[in-house]
Amino acid sequence: MSTQAKLPSRLHHTAYVTKDLEATRRFYEDLIGLPLVATWCESDELFGAVRTYCHTFFELADGSALAFFQFEKPEDQQLFGPEMPSSPFHHIALNVDVETQQGIEQRLRAAGYKEPDTYVLEHGYCRSLYVKDPNGMIVEFTHDSPQAITGDLLQARRAKAHQELKRWLSGDRTSNNVFR
Repeated sequence: MSTQAKLPSRLHHTAYVTKDLEATRRFYEDLIGLPLVATWCESDELFGAVRTYCHTFFELADGSALAFFQFEKPEDQQLFGPEMPSSPFHHIALNVDVETQQGIEQRLRAAGYKEPDTYVLEHGYCRSLYVKDPNGMIVEFTHDSPQAITGDLLQARRAKAHQELKRWLSGDRTSNNVFR
């Protein structure tokens, strides 16, 4: 990438299809604490047919949002909304501070969430709380270790990012996580 290229300023939204907008609203608004800030009910010519859907937005602190669609017709819902894969490597990660993560963890426990639908990984450089939402999508709430985000370490990671990728691609699988 050119050093002259202007980067996007922030995430606007990331969108998913839900099978149950009310269950999704309860999870993201009542348990996680993201306010529902917009609901758009629309019919559009999409992919060769008129499709009617509801599109909701749950706001993050920076103004970006998680967005969810629910289609009117079951055939549209099935066409555009396959179940989310249950792989932990397919997820969205949201940055939180320690206090916010603890609050989410407590609300989830109080609502009856437990393993395997929620779990914690201590990566060393961050602590991550994972939970499955009502759609089976994995959401990660993560906070970085203060030691991992200091200027010197952050600059060193950036400076070595391409070198480390080349090393991995060449077959060297040695861990470079100095926090574990």
